[in-house]
Amino acid sequence: EFYSEKTKKFYKLIQTETWPALQISGILMHRIQETDPKSDAEAKVNALGTIKGQILDICTGLGYTAILLARNPNVKIVYTIEKDPEVLRIAKHSFASKELFENPKIRVLLGDASELIRTFPSESFDAILHDPPRFSIAGELYSEAFYRELFRILKPNGKLFHYTGVPGRHSGKRYLRGIKERLFKAGFSNIKFVEQAQGFLAQKRFKVRF
Repeated sequence: EFYSEKTKKFYKLIQTETWPALQISGILMHRIQETDPKSDAEAKVNALGTIKGQILDICTGLGYTAILLARNPNVKIVYTIEKDPEVLRIAKHSFASKELFENPKIRVLLGDASELIRTFPSESFDAILHDPPRFSIAGELYSEAFYRELFRILKPNGKLFHYTGVPGRHSGKRYLRGIKERLFKAGFSNIKFVEQAQGFLAQKRFKVRF
């Protein structure tokens, strides 16, 4: 546990029955009710189904989804983006994050995902796992413009899993409907909500050539 003068935030690891959860200034970054960080990360990765090749993991956190993605023998490389260097600092104190820094298949990129996303070539990723903080903290990662960039860098028939969480009953319906509509406008199809992983699975269909 430590306080960062740079970000003016407290960072703490919360022990669970499996892997530690991250807490930043009192806000939990992992689901620990009715699940645990390890099971939650597994659900998000499993939501993508069969994967291979080059994968992008957005919002590294303690690195759990990047680690699980990289363990897949059919995955060649995982690029993972983290905006907050203090998060990577505390990850180095978690036993469950060890592979994030030691697995040669994982490349950690420090920076703002909404900016770094523009630097990737078009159609360069086979799958994307997008696990942003809540909308109130990082609204730009829920914008149609950002979704269009995700669509651009996905290969044809590539898949996106976008964690959204499940907000309150009434406001939550509008919130989820808005995300689905923006994904559709960005070009995604086959958009469906995966209950266990609490997010949307979407696809970039093959180009039709005549």
